[in-house]
Amino acid sequence: MERHPRFFTRPAIWVLGGLVLALGARPVGAQTVGGDQQHLAPWKQLPKHLVADYGYWSQYNNPPYTSAQIPFSKVTQVNHAGVNLSSNADGTFVVPDGFLEPELLTRAHAAGVKVLLLVGGDPTVFSTIAADPSLRATLVANLSSFITEYGYDGVDIDWEYPNPPDRHPFVKLMAAIRQIFPSPQYLTSMDVPPWGGAGFDFKQLQTIVDAFNIMTYDYAGPWTDDGQINSPIFPDPKNPDPQGSVKQALDLLLKHLPPGQINIGSPFYGYWYKNVKKLWGNCNPCDDSTVLYEPYAPFMKERINQRGWVEYYEMVSGAPYLLRADGKRGFITFDDPASTYLRTWYSVWYRGVGGMFIWSVDQDYDGHGQELLDAMYQATVEGP
Repeated sequence: MERHPRFFTRPAIWVLGGLVLALGARPVGAQTVGGDQQHLAPWKQLPKHLVADYGYWSQYNNPPYTSAQIPFSKVTQVNHAGVNLSSNADGTFVVPDGFLEPELLTRAHAAGVKVLLLVGGDPTVFSTIAADPSLRATLVANLSSFITEYGYDGVDIDWEYPNPPDRHPFVKLMAAIRQIFPSPQYLTSMDVPPWGGAGFDFKQLQTIVDAFNIMTYDYAGPWTDDGQINSPIFPDPKNPDPQGSVKQALDLLLKHLPPGQINIGSPFYGYWYKNVKKLWGNCNPCDDSTVLYEPYAPFMKERINQRGWVEYYEMVSGAPYLLRADGKRGFITFDDPASTYLRTWYSVWYRGVGGMFIWSVDQDYDGHGQELLDAMYQATVEGP
């Protein structure tokens, strides 16, 4: 495979964009905000959704990141993360110390941006609650009290992941949430793996859920046997152990969901494989001690063609990676502004989905700017 040192300008982005046609993706008509489902609530008037997942823990980052750093003019929605279902599986949830940030709601609403409460937790707890009518009612009542008290605009459910027996209970849970949080006053969304899965009844869910956030990342990590690209836009037939791509996720999920209800995930982080010397090189071993999760800024950004690292492009996948300049072990998979722009343009304009979402917005901040978010915004507002 030919390696391409970093030299990426706007024309080069469009060269990569030409791979869209070469790989045979089928375009659909451009979808505006809200897609083709009348039940969808109106969002901020940008041409597509730009959803920023924002974890309360980012206030402890170096540099710190709070709602004061969120560029609300460039997003349509914020999902406020950090609340999880209680391990007691009793319909309560845990709000950690430091989570509440009144300024987040105030600043977002002043800019016309909606804020959803992102609720995660152990999948077995979700399963227990979804299957029990009494526990479902308790959870929904607790969500209603919290969201009403603090002024959130809806709920994002992050259940990773429902199993086939959860299929119908999950629909009942989301229906109960929809009933207590009616459209268009409130928004509901849910996070979905790129392979979909039998735990999701998409035919039923699309009638009660506003948006589906497709987690098109973590194709790489400590669980892979070799150094993979974290979020390939397109599949590379040369990959000896393919994990998936944005294109393949869309090919699958557009069979089950209207494009206007899909948001494609873009990672503002990557992985550092300490024991790998090349793309698709064997880990030997791959585990949490040899493969580290790292944010784009300041970690990746500070190593692009500096500190002994050189950036290359896997041109078929449409994504960059870093190798050690001295040839020693070290492989970093990440996204830069060019790949973020391409992923956004391909998803929202070529494939026509409703928008993009970010995990997570703070990881792009180096104390000065947020260049990945800028690239995503630019690709969105410039259009096809």
